[in-house]
Amino acid sequence: MESSGQMQSVLFFLLATALAVPLFRRIGLGAILGYLCAGVLIGPQALALIADPHKVLQFAEFGVILLLFIIGLELNPNKLWEMRRQIAVIGGGQTLITAALVAVFVVALMPLTFAPAMVIGLGLALSSTAFALQVMAEKGMLASQEGRRGFAILLLQDLAVIPVLFLVQGLATTGGGAGKPSLLLGAAVVLGLLLLGRFLLNPMLGLISRHGNRDSMTAMALLIVVGAAWLMELAHLSMGLGAFIAGIMLANSSFRHQLEAEIEPFKGLTLGLFFIAVGMTLDLALFLRQPLLLLALALALMLLKTAIIAVLLRISGISWQRGAGVGVMLSQGGEFGFVVMTQAAAGNVLSADIAGAVTLVIGLSMAMTSPLVLLADHLISRQNKPDAERDSDVEDGEPEVLILGFGRFGQATGRILAAHKIPFTALDKDAAHIDFVRRFGSRVFFGDATRMDLLEHAGLDHARAVLIALDDPDASGAIVSAIRHQHPKIKIIARARNRADYLRLKQSGADHVIREMFSGALEAATDTLTSLGYGSSDALHTVALFRDHDDRLLQESLAHTGDMEKLIDIGVQGRAELETLFMSDRAGSAGS
Repeated sequence: MESSGQMQSVLFFLLATALAVPLFRRIGLGAILGYLCAGVLIGPQALALIADPHKVLQFAEFGVILLLFIIGLELNPNKLWEMRRQIAVIGGGQTLITAALVAVFVVALMPLTFAPAMVIGLGLALSSTAFALQVMAEKGMLASQEGRRGFAILLLQDLAVIPVLFLVQGLATTGGGAGKPSLLLGAAVVLGLLLLGRFLLNPMLGLISRHGNRDSMTAMALLIVVGAAWLMELAHLSMGLGAFIAGIMLANSSFRHQLEAEIEPFKGLTLGLFFIAVGMTLDLALFLRQPLLLLALALALMLLKTAIIAVLLRISGISWQRGAGVGVMLSQGGEFGFVVMTQAAAGNVLSADIAGAVTLVIGLSMAMTSPLVLLADHLISRQNKPDAERDSDVEDGEPEVLILGFGRFGQATGRILAAHKIPFTALDKDAAHIDFVRRFGSRVFFGDATRMDLLEHAGLDHARAVLIALDDPDASGAIVSAIRHQHPKIKIIARARNRADYLRLKQSGADHVIREMFSGALEAATDTLTSLGYGSSDALHTVALFRDHDDRLLQESLAHTGDMEKLIDIGVQGRAELETLFMSDRAGSAGS
Protein backbone atom coordinates (compact mmCIF):
# COMPACT_ATOMS: atom_id res chain seq x y z
CA MET A 1 0.00 0.00 0.00
CA GLU A 2 3.04 2.27 0.31
CA SER A 3 3.33 2.48 -3.47
CA SER A 4 -0.31 3.56 -3.61
CA GLY A 5 0.46 6.39 -1.19
CA GLN A 6 3.43 7.48 -3.30
CA MET A 7 1.31 7.52 -6.43
CA GLN A 8 -1.27 9.59 -4.58
CA SER A 9 1.42 12.11 -3.56
CA VAL A 10 2.63 12.35 -7.16
CA LEU A 11 -0.96 12.93 -8.25
CA PHE A 12 -1.34 15.78 -5.76
CA PHE A 13 1.94 17.38 -6.86
CA LEU A 14 0.99 17.29 -10.53
CA LEU A 15 -2.52 18.56 -9.83
CA ALA A 16 -1.22 21.46 -7.73
CA THR A 17 1.29 22.40 -10.43
CA ALA A 18 -1.21 22.15 -13.28
CA LEU A 19 -3.72 24.40 -11.52
CA ALA A 20 -1.66 26.88 -9.50
CA VAL A 21 1.12 27.85 -11.93
CA PRO A 22 -1.10 28.89 -14.90
CA LEU A 23 -3.40 30.77 -12.52
CA PHE A 24 -0.59 32.77 -10.91
CA ARG A 25 1.03 33.50 -14.26
CA ARG A 26 -2.30 34.66 -15.59
CA ILE A 27 -2.70 37.21 -12.79
CA GLY A 28 0.95 38.31 -13.15
CA LEU A 29 2.37 36.94 -9.90
CA GLY A 30 4.75 34.41 -11.47
CA ALA A 31 5.25 30.66 -11.38
CA ILE A 32 7.42 30.57 -8.24
CA LEU A 33 4.73 32.13 -6.09
CA GLY A 34 2.24 29.69 -7.65
CA TYR A 35 4.41 26.75 -6.58
CA LEU A 36 4.71 28.14 -3.04
CA CYS A 37 0.98 28.68 -2.64
CA ALA A 38 0.26 25.23 -4.06
CA GLY A 39 2.64 23.78 -1.47
CA VAL A 40 0.92 25.68 1.35
CA LEU A 41 -2.45 24.39 0.15
CA ILE A 42 -1.55 20.69 -0.01
CA GLY A 43 0.81 20.81 2.98
CA PRO A 44 0.18 19.69 6.56
CA GLN A 45 -0.98 23.14 7.70
CA ALA A 46 -3.85 23.35 5.21
CA LEU A 47 -5.42 20.36 3.42
CA ALA A 48 -2.74 17.94 4.74
CA LEU A 49 -2.66 15.96 1.51
CA ILE A 50 1.08 15.30 1.99
CA ALA A 51 2.12 13.94 5.37
CA ASP A 52 5.89 14.49 5.44
CA PRO A 53 7.08 17.47 3.39
CA HIS A 54 10.67 17.21 4.67
CA LYS A 55 11.24 13.93 2.82
CA VAL A 56 9.98 15.58 -0.34
CA LEU A 57 12.28 18.56 0.27
CA GLN A 58 15.35 16.33 0.50
CA PHE A 59 14.64 14.81 -2.90
CA ALA A 60 13.50 18.09 -4.46
CA GLU A 61 16.84 19.78 -3.68
CA PHE A 62 18.09 17.93 -6.78
CA GLY A 63 16.26 20.65 -8.74
CA VAL A 64 18.55 23.28 -7.20
CA ILE A 65 21.58 21.20 -8.19
CA LEU A 66 20.36 21.07 -11.79
CA LEU A 67 19.70 24.83 -11.74
CA LEU A 68 23.26 25.50 -10.58
CA PHE A 69 24.59 23.31 -13.41
CA ILE A 70 22.63 25.30 -16.00
CA ILE A 71 23.78 28.60 -14.43
CA GLY A 72 27.34 27.33 -14.79
CA LEU A 73 26.73 26.47 -18.44
CA GLU A 74 25.53 30.01 -19.09
CA LEU A 75 28.46 31.70 -17.33
CA ASN A 76 30.92 31.84 -20.19
CA PRO A 77 34.36 32.59 -18.64
CA ASN A 78 35.11 35.17 -21.33
CA LYS A 79 31.83 36.94 -20.69
CA LEU A 80 32.50 36.98 -16.95
CA TRP A 81 35.90 38.56 -17.53
CA GLU A 82 34.49 41.27 -19.80
CA MET A 83 31.83 42.17 -17.22
CA ARG A 84 34.20 41.92 -14.25
CA ARG A 85 33.99 45.58 -13.21
CA GLN A 86 30.21 45.76 -13.23
CA ILE A 87 29.89 42.37 -11.53
CA ALA A 88 32.44 43.18 -8.81
CA VAL A 89 31.48 46.78 -8.06
CA ILE A 90 27.72 46.86 -8.59
CA GLY A 91 26.84 43.21 -7.97
CA GLY A 92 29.29 42.74 -5.11
CA GLY A 93 28.36 46.07 -3.57
CA GLN A 94 24.64 45.28 -3.57
CA THR A 95 25.10 41.82 -2.07
CA LEU A 96 27.56 42.80 0.66
CA ILE A 97 25.91 46.09 1.66
CA THR A 98 22.45 44.49 1.84
CA ALA A 99 23.77 41.52 3.81
CA ALA A 100 25.71 43.70 6.26
CA LEU A 101 22.81 46.08 6.95
CA VAL A 102 20.36 43.21 7.44
CA ALA A 103 22.84 41.45 9.73
CA VAL A 104 23.30 44.59 11.88
CA PHE A 105 19.50 44.94 12.10
CA VAL A 106 19.12 41.26 13.11
CA VAL A 107 21.85 41.45 15.77
CA ALA A 108 20.29 44.59 17.22
CA LEU A 109 16.84 43.05 17.57
CA MET A 110 17.47 39.33 18.13
CA PRO A 111 19.70 37.23 20.41
CA LEU A 112 21.96 36.10 17.56
CA THR A 113 25.69 36.44 16.98
CA PHE A 114 26.97 38.11 13.83
CA ALA A 115 27.72 34.87 11.92
CA PRO A 116 24.17 33.49 11.80
CA ALA A 117 22.85 37.03 11.34
CA MET A 118 25.11 37.34 8.29
CA VAL A 119 23.64 34.09 6.95
CA ILE A 120 20.21 35.71 7.18
CA GLY A 121 21.56 38.85 5.51
CA LEU A 122 23.16 36.94 2.65
CA GLY A 123 20.01 34.86 2.15
CA LEU A 124 17.88 37.99 1.89
CA ALA A 125 20.41 39.83 -0.30
CA LEU A 126 19.87 37.29 -3.10
CA SER A 127 17.16 38.13 -5.62
CA SER A 128 15.15 35.80 -7.83
CA THR A 129 17.14 35.50 -11.06
CA ALA A 130 14.28 33.79 -12.90
CA PHE A 131 11.74 36.35 -11.68
CA ALA A 132 13.84 39.48 -12.33
CA LEU A 133 15.15 38.42 -15.74
CA GLN A 134 11.64 37.59 -16.89
CA VAL A 135 10.36 41.03 -15.85
CA MET A 136 13.30 42.85 -17.50
CA ALA A 137 12.95 40.80 -20.69
CA GLU A 138 9.21 41.52 -20.90
CA LYS A 139 9.97 45.24 -20.65
CA GLY A 140 12.76 45.08 -23.24
CA MET A 141 15.37 46.32 -20.75
CA LEU A 142 18.11 43.71 -21.10
CA ALA A 143 19.86 45.63 -23.90
CA SER A 144 19.69 48.96 -22.07
CA GLN A 145 22.41 50.33 -19.81
CA GLU A 146 20.37 49.84 -16.64
CA GLY A 147 19.36 46.36 -17.80
CA ARG A 148 23.03 45.43 -18.24
CA ARG A 149 23.84 46.55 -14.73
CA GLY A 150 20.83 44.75 -13.32
CA PHE A 151 22.03 41.59 -15.06
CA ALA A 152 25.49 42.08 -13.49
CA ILE A 153 23.88 42.15 -10.03
CA LEU A 154 22.00 38.92 -10.72
CA LEU A 155 25.15 37.33 -12.11
CA LEU A 156 27.13 38.15 -8.97
CA GLN A 157 24.33 36.77 -6.83
CA ASP A 158 24.37 33.51 -8.79
CA LEU A 159 28.14 33.31 -8.28
CA ALA A 160 27.72 34.11 -4.58
CA VAL A 161 25.35 31.20 -3.95
CA ILE A 162 28.17 28.66 -3.74
CA PRO A 163 30.31 30.49 -1.12
CA VAL A 164 27.17 31.29 0.87
CA LEU A 165 26.18 27.61 0.97
CA PHE A 166 29.77 26.77 1.86
CA LEU A 167 29.61 29.28 4.74
CA VAL A 168 26.38 27.71 6.01
CA GLN A 169 27.91 24.26 5.84
CA GLY A 170 31.00 25.45 7.70
CA LEU A 171 28.84 26.91 10.50
CA ALA A 172 26.62 23.80 10.74
CA THR A 173 26.75 21.87 14.00
CA THR A 174 24.60 18.89 13.04
CA GLY A 175 26.55 15.70 12.43
CA GLY A 176 29.66 16.60 14.44
CA GLY A 177 33.13 16.82 13.04
CA ALA A 178 32.64 13.99 10.55
CA GLY A 179 30.48 16.16 8.40
CA LYS A 180 32.77 19.17 8.41
CA PRO A 181 34.11 20.19 5.02
CA SER A 182 37.75 19.38 4.40
CA LEU A 183 39.52 22.18 2.54
CA LEU A 184 42.32 19.86 1.38
CA LEU A 185 39.96 17.15 0.17
CA GLY A 186 37.65 19.79 -1.30
CA ALA A 187 40.50 21.37 -3.26
CA ALA A 188 41.48 17.92 -4.58
CA VAL A 189 37.91 17.21 -5.69
CA VAL A 190 37.60 20.60 -7.40
CA LEU A 191 40.93 20.02 -9.18
CA GLY A 192 39.72 16.59 -10.22
CA LEU A 193 36.52 18.07 -11.64
CA LEU A 194 38.51 20.67 -13.57
CA LEU A 195 40.74 17.98 -15.07
CA LEU A 196 37.75 15.79 -15.96
CA GLY A 197 36.02 18.71 -17.61
CA ARG A 198 39.15 19.69 -19.52
CA PHE A 199 40.29 16.30 -20.82
CA LEU A 200 37.47 13.75 -20.51
CA LEU A 201 33.96 15.19 -20.79
CA ASN A 202 34.13 16.61 -24.32
CA PRO A 203 35.62 13.41 -25.85
CA MET A 204 32.95 11.33 -24.08
CA LEU A 205 30.18 13.61 -25.32
CA GLY A 206 31.63 13.44 -28.83
CA LEU A 207 31.62 9.63 -28.67
CA ILE A 208 27.99 9.56 -27.55
CA SER A 209 26.97 12.05 -30.23
CA ARG A 210 28.43 9.79 -32.92
CA HIS A 211 27.35 6.38 -31.67
CA GLY A 212 24.53 6.96 -29.23
CA ASN A 213 21.01 8.35 -29.41
CA ARG A 214 19.03 11.06 -27.70
CA ASP A 215 18.44 8.93 -24.60
CA SER A 216 22.19 8.33 -24.33
CA MET A 217 22.86 12.08 -24.39
CA THR A 218 20.18 12.66 -21.74
CA ALA A 219 21.72 9.97 -19.54
CA MET A 220 25.18 11.48 -20.01
CA ALA A 221 23.94 14.96 -19.08
CA LEU A 222 22.42 13.63 -15.86
CA LEU A 223 25.53 11.54 -15.17
CA ILE A 224 27.72 14.66 -15.34
CA VAL A 225 25.52 16.51 -12.84
CA VAL A 226 24.99 13.61 -10.43
CA GLY A 227 28.64 12.55 -10.62
CA ALA A 228 29.94 16.04 -9.90
CA ALA A 229 27.47 16.46 -7.01
CA TRP A 230 28.42 13.05 -5.57
CA LEU A 231 32.15 13.85 -5.65
CA MET A 232 31.49 17.06 -3.74
CA GLU A 233 29.38 15.23 -1.19
CA LEU A 234 32.32 12.89 -0.54
CA ALA A 235 34.32 15.95 0.52
CA HIS A 236 31.40 17.16 2.69
CA LEU A 237 30.99 20.16 0.40
CA SER A 238 27.92 21.52 -1.33
CA MET A 239 26.66 19.18 -4.05
CA GLY A 240 25.56 22.28 -5.94
CA LEU A 241 29.18 23.46 -6.05
CA GLY A 242 30.14 20.34 -7.99
CA ALA A 243 27.32 20.80 -10.48
CA PHE A 244 28.18 24.50 -10.83
CA ILE A 245 31.85 23.77 -11.57
CA ALA A 246 30.87 21.09 -14.09
CA GLY A 247 28.63 23.62 -15.82
CA ILE A 248 31.38 26.25 -16.04
CA MET A 249 33.79 23.64 -17.45
CA LEU A 250 31.32 22.98 -20.28
CA ALA A 251 30.30 26.61 -20.87
CA ASN A 252 32.57 26.83 -23.93
CA SER A 253 31.86 23.29 -25.08
CA SER A 254 30.24 22.65 -28.46
CA PHE A 255 27.71 20.49 -26.57
CA ARG A 256 26.58 23.30 -24.27
CA HIS A 257 23.15 23.94 -25.81
CA GLN A 258 22.43 20.22 -26.21
CA LEU A 259 23.20 19.58 -22.53
CA GLU A 260 21.06 22.52 -21.47
CA ALA A 261 18.13 21.24 -23.53
CA GLU A 262 18.48 17.72 -22.08
CA ILE A 263 18.62 18.95 -18.48
CA GLU A 264 15.89 21.61 -18.73
CA PRO A 265 12.81 19.32 -18.35
CA PHE A 266 14.29 17.60 -15.29
CA LYS A 267 15.32 20.95 -13.81
CA GLY A 268 11.86 22.41 -14.37
CA LEU A 269 10.05 19.50 -12.72
CA THR A 270 12.37 19.05 -9.75
CA LEU A 271 12.76 22.78 -9.13
CA GLY A 272 8.98 23.15 -9.18
CA LEU A 273 8.81 20.28 -6.70
CA PHE A 274 11.37 22.08 -4.53
CA PHE A 275 9.26 25.23 -4.36
CA ILE A 276 6.14 23.19 -3.60
CA ALA A 277 8.04 21.43 -0.80
CA VAL A 278 9.20 24.80 0.56
CA GLY A 279 5.58 25.97 0.47
CA MET A 280 4.54 22.90 2.47
CA THR A 281 7.09 23.75 5.15
CA LEU A 282 6.12 27.45 5.43
CA ASP A 283 4.92 28.30 8.92
CA LEU A 284 1.38 29.39 8.10
CA ALA A 285 0.50 29.64 11.78
CA LEU A 286 3.32 32.14 12.30
CA PHE A 287 2.05 34.30 9.46
CA LEU A 288 -1.47 34.26 10.86
CA ARG A 289 -0.13 35.27 14.28
CA GLN A 290 1.96 38.18 12.99
CA PRO A 291 0.83 39.07 9.46
CA LEU A 292 1.46 42.81 9.75
CA LEU A 293 4.97 42.38 11.13
CA LEU A 294 5.99 39.93 8.42
CA LEU A 295 4.48 42.10 5.69
CA ALA A 296 6.32 45.12 7.10
CA LEU A 297 9.60 43.21 7.16
CA ALA A 298 9.12 42.09 3.56
CA LEU A 299 8.33 45.64 2.46
CA ALA A 300 11.32 46.99 4.42
CA LEU A 301 13.59 44.47 2.70
CA MET A 302 12.33 45.54 -0.72
CA LEU A 303 12.75 49.24 0.03
CA LEU A 304 16.28 48.65 1.34
CA LYS A 305 17.38 46.67 -1.72
CA THR A 306 15.74 49.17 -4.07
CA ALA A 307 17.55 52.07 -2.41
CA ILE A 308 20.95 50.32 -2.47
CA ILE A 309 20.62 49.35 -6.12
CA ALA A 310 19.43 52.83 -7.10
CA VAL A 311 22.45 54.42 -5.39
CA LEU A 312 24.92 52.00 -6.99
CA LEU A 313 23.42 52.51 -10.43
CA ARG A 314 23.43 56.28 -9.96
CA ILE A 315 27.16 56.12 -9.19
CA SER A 316 27.62 54.16 -12.43
CA GLY A 317 25.83 56.84 -14.46
CA ILE A 318 22.19 55.69 -14.46
CA SER A 319 19.49 58.19 -13.50
CA TRP A 320 17.70 57.88 -10.16
CA GLN A 321 14.39 56.99 -11.80
CA ARG A 322 15.80 54.22 -13.96
CA GLY A 323 17.95 52.89 -11.15
CA ALA A 324 14.94 52.76 -8.85
CA GLY A 325 12.99 50.90 -11.54
CA VAL A 326 15.67 48.22 -11.76
CA GLY A 327 15.88 48.16 -7.97
CA VAL A 328 12.20 47.33 -7.63
CA MET A 329 12.56 44.49 -10.13
CA LEU A 330 15.43 43.01 -8.09
CA SER A 331 14.09 43.86 -4.63
CA GLN A 332 12.45 40.53 -3.82
CA GLY A 333 14.05 37.63 -2.04
CA GLY A 334 15.15 34.81 -4.32
CA GLU A 335 14.79 31.09 -4.81
CA PHE A 336 18.27 30.53 -3.39
CA GLY A 337 17.20 32.31 -0.23
CA PHE A 338 14.92 29.33 0.36
CA VAL A 339 17.88 27.01 -0.20
CA VAL A 340 20.07 28.95 2.25
CA MET A 341 17.38 28.94 4.95
CA THR A 342 16.66 25.24 4.43
CA GLN A 343 20.37 24.39 4.79
CA ALA A 344 20.76 26.73 7.77
CA ALA A 345 17.86 25.12 9.62
CA ALA A 346 19.07 21.61 8.78
CA GLY A 347 22.56 22.42 10.13
CA ASN A 348 21.28 24.17 13.30
CA VAL A 349 22.84 27.44 12.17
CA LEU A 350 19.39 28.98 12.65
CA SER A 351 16.43 27.73 14.60
CA ALA A 352 13.49 26.36 12.64
CA ASP A 353 11.33 29.31 13.79
CA ILE A 354 13.80 31.95 12.58
CA ALA A 355 14.46 30.17 9.29
CA GLY A 356 10.70 29.81 8.79
CA ALA A 357 10.13 33.52 9.44
CA VAL A 358 12.86 34.50 6.94
CA THR A 359 11.39 32.11 4.39
CA LEU A 360 7.99 33.76 4.85
CA VAL A 361 9.55 37.20 4.30
CA ILE A 362 11.12 35.96 1.05
CA GLY A 363 7.81 34.53 -0.15
CA LEU A 364 5.91 37.70 0.73
CA SER A 365 8.47 39.87 -1.07
CA MET A 366 8.00 37.76 -4.19
CA ALA A 367 4.25 38.22 -3.95
CA MET A 368 4.60 42.00 -3.70
CA THR A 369 7.10 42.41 -6.53
CA SER A 370 4.68 42.44 -9.46
CA PRO A 371 2.30 45.04 -7.93
CA LEU A 372 5.25 47.25 -6.96
CA VAL A 373 6.77 46.99 -10.47
CA LEU A 374 3.44 48.10 -11.94
CA LEU A 375 3.33 50.99 -9.47
CA ALA A 376 6.92 52.01 -10.28
CA ASP A 377 6.15 51.89 -14.01
CA HIS A 378 3.18 54.15 -13.49
CA LEU A 379 5.24 56.66 -11.52
CA ILE A 380 8.40 56.89 -13.66
CA SER A 381 7.69 55.54 -17.15
CA ARG A 382 6.17 58.82 -18.34
CA GLN A 383 9.28 60.72 -17.27
CA ASN A 384 11.91 58.30 -18.60
CA LYS A 385 11.59 55.75 -21.36
CA PRO A 386 14.38 53.14 -21.35
CA ASP A 387 16.67 53.65 -24.29
CA ALA A 388 18.24 50.80 -26.14
CA GLU A 389 21.73 52.25 -26.18
CA ARG A 390 24.18 49.42 -25.64
CA ASP A 391 27.26 49.57 -23.47
CA SER A 392 30.36 49.63 -25.61
CA ASP A 393 32.28 47.50 -23.14
CA VAL A 394 29.79 44.67 -22.95
CA GLU A 395 29.24 42.11 -25.65
CA ASP A 396 25.61 41.34 -26.33
CA GLY A 397 26.24 37.62 -26.47
CA GLU A 398 22.89 36.88 -28.08
CA PRO A 399 22.99 35.85 -31.75
CA GLU A 400 21.30 37.90 -34.45
CA VAL A 401 21.38 34.89 -36.78
CA LEU A 402 21.04 31.14 -36.25
CA ILE A 403 22.66 28.90 -38.87
CA LEU A 404 21.24 25.38 -38.75
CA GLY A 405 23.75 23.10 -40.45
CA PHE A 406 27.33 24.28 -40.81
CA GLY A 407 28.64 22.46 -43.85
CA ARG A 408 30.01 24.22 -46.90
CA PHE A 409 26.65 25.91 -47.59
CA GLY A 410 26.25 27.37 -44.10
CA GLN A 411 29.91 28.23 -43.61
CA ALA A 412 29.91 30.79 -46.42
CA THR A 413 27.25 32.85 -44.66
CA GLY A 414 29.01 32.35 -41.32
CA ARG A 415 32.29 33.72 -42.65
CA ILE A 416 30.58 36.79 -44.10
CA LEU A 417 28.68 37.44 -40.85
CA ALA A 418 31.86 37.06 -38.81
CA ALA A 419 33.69 39.50 -41.08
CA HIS A 420 30.92 42.05 -40.45
CA LYS A 421 31.00 41.43 -36.66
CA ILE A 422 27.40 40.17 -36.74
CA PRO A 423 26.93 37.64 -33.90
CA PHE A 424 25.60 34.26 -34.96
CA THR A 425 25.27 30.77 -33.51
CA ALA A 426 25.53 27.65 -35.67
CA LEU A 427 24.24 24.16 -34.88
CA ASP A 428 25.41 20.95 -36.49
CA LYS A 429 25.03 17.22 -35.70
CA ASP A 430 28.51 16.14 -36.78
CA ALA A 431 30.70 16.38 -33.67
CA ALA A 432 33.95 15.72 -35.56
CA HIS A 433 33.11 18.45 -38.07
CA ILE A 434 32.32 20.86 -35.22
CA ASP A 435 35.70 20.21 -33.62
CA PHE A 436 37.36 21.04 -36.93
CA VAL A 437 35.54 24.29 -37.74
CA ARG A 438 35.81 25.58 -34.14
CA ARG A 439 39.59 25.65 -34.59
CA PHE A 440 39.05 28.51 -37.03
CA GLY A 441 37.11 30.51 -34.43
CA SER A 442 33.59 29.60 -35.57
CA ARG A 443 30.84 29.68 -32.94
CA VAL A 444 29.38 26.21 -33.59
CA PHE A 445 27.57 23.89 -31.18
CA PHE A 446 26.42 20.30 -31.31
CA GLY A 447 22.67 19.91 -31.52
CA ASP A 448 19.64 18.51 -33.30
CA ALA A 449 18.16 21.52 -35.11
CA THR A 450 14.73 19.86 -35.35
CA ARG A 451 14.24 20.33 -31.58
CA MET A 452 12.61 23.64 -30.78
CA ASP A 453 13.72 23.51 -27.15
CA LEU A 454 17.34 23.37 -28.28
CA LEU A 455 16.81 26.26 -30.71
CA GLU A 456 15.37 28.33 -27.86
CA HIS A 457 18.47 27.65 -25.75
CA ALA A 458 20.65 28.58 -28.73
CA GLY A 459 19.05 32.05 -28.87
CA LEU A 460 16.05 31.77 -31.19
CA ASP A 461 14.08 34.31 -29.14
CA HIS A 462 16.74 36.97 -29.84
CA ALA A 463 17.61 36.08 -33.43
CA ARG A 464 16.47 38.27 -36.32
CA ALA A 465 17.04 35.64 -38.99
CA VAL A 466 17.50 31.88 -39.32
CA LEU A 467 19.44 30.22 -42.14
CA ILE A 468 18.43 26.57 -42.54
CA ALA A 469 21.37 25.00 -44.37
CA LEU A 470 20.57 21.32 -43.73
CA ASP A 471 20.90 18.65 -46.41
CA ASP A 472 17.60 17.08 -45.34
CA PRO A 473 14.50 18.56 -47.03
CA ASP A 474 12.03 16.87 -44.67
CA ALA A 475 13.81 18.14 -41.57
CA SER A 476 14.14 21.61 -43.13
CA GLY A 477 10.41 21.75 -43.86
CA ALA A 478 9.53 20.72 -40.30
CA ILE A 479 11.90 23.34 -38.84
CA VAL A 480 10.47 26.10 -41.05
CA SER A 481 6.91 25.22 -39.99
CA ALA A 482 7.80 25.11 -36.29
CA ILE A 483 9.71 28.41 -36.31
CA ARG A 484 7.07 30.17 -38.38
CA HIS A 485 4.34 29.01 -35.95
CA GLN A 486 6.13 30.18 -32.79
CA HIS A 487 8.04 33.18 -34.20
CA PRO A 488 6.01 34.65 -37.06
CA LYS A 489 8.20 37.78 -37.40
CA ILE A 490 11.57 36.09 -37.77
CA LYS A 491 13.13 35.93 -41.25
CA ILE A 492 13.76 32.39 -42.50
CA ILE A 493 16.20 31.59 -45.31
CA ALA A 494 16.27 27.93 -46.34
CA ARG A 495 18.43 25.72 -48.55
CA ALA A 496 16.69 23.64 -51.23
CA ARG A 497 18.20 20.92 -53.40
CA ASN A 498 15.64 21.15 -56.21
CA ARG A 499 12.36 22.69 -57.33
CA ALA A 500 10.26 20.30 -55.25
CA ASP A 501 12.15 21.28 -52.10
CA TYR A 502 11.74 24.94 -53.03
CA LEU A 503 7.95 24.61 -53.29
CA ARG A 504 7.71 22.64 -50.03
CA LEU A 505 9.81 25.13 -48.06
CA LYS A 506 7.95 28.15 -49.42
CA GLN A 507 4.64 26.57 -48.47
CA SER A 508 5.99 25.88 -44.96
CA GLY A 509 6.64 29.60 -44.51
CA ALA A 510 10.24 30.31 -45.53
CA ASP A 511 10.80 33.91 -46.60
CA HIS A 512 13.64 33.08 -48.98
CA VAL A 513 14.56 29.70 -50.46
CA ILE A 514 17.92 29.21 -52.16
CA ARG A 515 18.30 26.39 -54.67
CA GLU A 516 21.84 25.28 -53.93
CA MET A 517 22.68 24.18 -57.50
CA PHE A 518 20.81 26.91 -59.32
CA SER A 519 23.33 29.76 -59.08
CA GLY A 520 26.22 27.47 -60.00
CA ALA A 521 24.24 26.10 -62.92
CA LEU A 522 23.55 29.62 -64.20
CA GLU A 523 27.23 30.47 -63.91
CA ALA A 524 28.06 27.33 -65.91
CA ALA A 525 25.49 28.34 -68.56
CA THR A 526 27.06 31.79 -68.81
CA ASP A 527 30.54 30.30 -69.35
CA THR A 528 29.14 27.85 -71.93
CA LEU A 529 27.56 30.66 -73.96
CA THR A 530 30.76 32.72 -73.94
CA SER A 531 32.69 29.62 -75.06
CA LEU A 532 30.35 29.40 -78.06
CA GLY A 533 31.16 32.94 -79.09
CA TYR A 534 28.54 34.99 -77.24
CA GLY A 535 29.72 38.28 -75.85
CA SER A 536 29.92 38.49 -72.05
CA SER A 537 27.08 41.02 -71.84
CA ASP A 538 24.87 38.94 -74.18
CA ALA A 539 25.53 35.79 -72.20
CA LEU A 540 24.72 37.51 -68.88
CA HIS A 541 21.58 39.06 -70.38
CA THR A 542 20.37 35.68 -71.67
CA VAL A 543 20.93 33.99 -68.33
CA ALA A 544 19.16 36.86 -66.52
CA LEU A 545 16.13 36.37 -68.76
CA PHE A 546 16.13 32.68 -67.96
CA ARG A 547 16.40 33.37 -64.19
CA ASP A 548 13.44 35.81 -64.23
CA HIS A 549 11.35 33.41 -66.31
CA ASP A 550 12.14 30.47 -64.05
CA ASP A 551 11.25 32.50 -60.95
CA ARG A 552 7.86 33.33 -62.46
CA LEU A 553 7.21 29.64 -63.16
CA LEU A 554 8.05 28.74 -59.58
CA GLN A 555 5.68 31.35 -58.19
CA GLU A 556 2.92 30.03 -60.47
CA SER A 557 3.68 26.47 -59.36
CA LEU A 558 3.20 27.38 -55.69
CA ALA A 559 -0.56 27.50 -56.16
CA HIS A 560 -0.64 23.94 -57.59
CA THR A 561 1.87 21.97 -55.51
CA GLY A 562 -0.56 19.11 -54.95
CA ASP A 563 -1.57 18.75 -58.60
CA MET A 564 1.16 16.90 -60.53
CA GLU A 565 -0.67 17.11 -63.86
CA LYS A 566 -0.94 20.88 -63.53
CA LEU A 567 2.74 21.16 -62.63
CA ILE A 568 3.68 19.19 -65.75
CA ASP A 569 1.50 21.49 -67.86
CA ILE A 570 3.19 24.54 -66.32
CA GLY A 571 6.60 23.06 -67.13
CA VAL A 572 5.68 22.28 -70.76
CA GLN A 573 4.14 25.70 -71.27
CA GLY A 574 7.17 27.27 -69.63
CA ARG A 575 9.58 25.74 -72.12
CA ALA A 576 7.49 27.04 -75.01
CA GLU A 577 7.26 30.47 -73.40
CA LEU A 578 11.01 30.53 -72.88
CA GLU A 579 11.65 29.83 -76.56
CA THR A 580 9.26 32.62 -77.52
CA LEU A 581 10.92 34.93 -75.00
CA PHE A 582 14.37 34.32 -76.45
CA MET A 583 13.13 34.73 -80.03
CA SER A 584 11.48 38.04 -79.17
CA ASP A 585 14.62 39.20 -77.38
CA ARG A 586 16.83 38.32 -80.36
CA ALA A 587 14.41 40.05 -82.74
CA GLY A 588 14.41 43.16 -80.57
CA SER A 589 18.22 43.14 -80.42
CA ALA A 590 18.49 42.75 -84.22
CA GLY A 591 16.01 45.58 -84.82
CA SER A 592 17.92 47.94 -82.59
